Amino acid sequence: MQLAMIFRVAIRAIMRNKTRSLLTCLGIIVGIAAVIAVMAIGQGAKTMMVKEISSMGNNLLMVFPERRKQGTVSGGMGQGQTMTAGDAEAVKRELGHLVQGVSPQVRTSVQMVYAAKNWSGNVQGVSTDILFISNWNVAEGRFFTEDEESRSSRVCVIGTTVQKNLFDGEDPVGKTIRLKNMPFKVLGVLASKGANNWGQDQDDVIMAPYTSVQRYLQRSKFNNINMMNLSLVTMDNLDEAKRELAALLRQRHHLADYQDDDFETRDTTEIMNTIGSVTNLMTVLLTAVAAISLLVGGIGIMNIMLVSVTERIKEIGLRMSIGATPGNILMQFLLEAVTLSTVGGAVGVIVGVAGAQAIGAVKGWPILIETAPTVAAFLFSSVVGMFFGFYPAYRASKLNPIDCLRYE
Repeated sequence: MQLAMIFRVAIRAIMRNKTRSLLTCLGIIVGIAAVIAVMAIGQGAKTMMVKEISSMGNNLLMVFPERRKQGTVSGGMGQGQTMTAGDAEAVKRELGHLVQGVSPQVRTSVQMVYAAKNWSGNVQGVSTDILFISNWNVAEGRFFTEDEESRSSRVCVIGTTVQKNLFDGEDPVGKTIRLKNMPFKVLGVLASKGANNWGQDQDDVIMAPYTSVQRYLQRSKFNNINMMNLSLVTMDNLDEAKRELAALLRQRHHLADYQDDDFETRDTTEIMNTIGSVTNLMTVLLTAVAAISLLVGGIGIMNIMLVSVTERIKEIGLRMSIGATPGNILMQFLLEAVTLSTVGGAVGVIVGVAGAQAIGAVKGWPILIETAPTVAAFLFSSVVGMFFGFYPAYRASKLNPIDCLRYE
């Protein structure tokens, strides 16, 4: 029998029982659709997270003072008292070949008041470099200057959330708001960034010169800062920058060789690697669950093909009696199994892509459908049919034609 004829016979056998063939394909359809949908959602989420973390800053490196401890309880990063604005100035002066921007940062929670409206939020005391470091823009007005920073001027720029809650459509530029009963002039409005990966509203913020926040809002007699933001010239020099930064800060803090660092560093590479590991793990776990559906679908194909062999024993004997070889019988039943799984795989791809896009549209999640995994999933469906269909096909090819013709 020619291959084309064998294929036509296999297709005719499949179409003879349409409902059973559809139910046989169902396991493959569900498995392939689940794999594609899970991978599309997982890759989309990973891409979104990487994009949002990258938007945190240009080659960002964050330095925190040591954790403050009370007995056996350790406070959060940035709660220590070991870092000053002088450290930031020294970094900018001494490490200019590695660092292109430095901003000390202090923060405090305040009650903001304008006219009859008030809003509770955070004030970040920063330097003029923060816009470049954080990859942030001013949408209206302007940012404060180095002169205003050095003079501890009571000026600020506000986020869009603060603008909406305090000014309600009124132009805030040039207006005066009260922070802890201290008047601050609004110079501009920051461009909106939205929520970050942790659900925090990045626009619910006021930025002011760190010198002004220390003097008027914190009323601190010290020059301590909560953290230092650095923008490296290139992330290729990250390790070198960390080494030279550590050496400079240890020298300034008079730490002996046996003493541990009294500061900690964090960079976006660490965060992205952590998030990438988590999302990859979740994708692998969910894909494994989806793969179980493929296994169940494959077992379903094998069961149905065994039933089909039993039902068609006389047909097999008749074909063998008129010249069909065991190889022809093997090929016929194997083609039936592969055709069922391949059609199921094709439908599963369509359902998976449509399902992923529908979920993304309803939930507002990013969806990234990559060609290579989709093609691989489709080809895998054919492999499943070949693997699970081989035993029924082999069993059919080994039947004795005389016994088949006598079978009732």
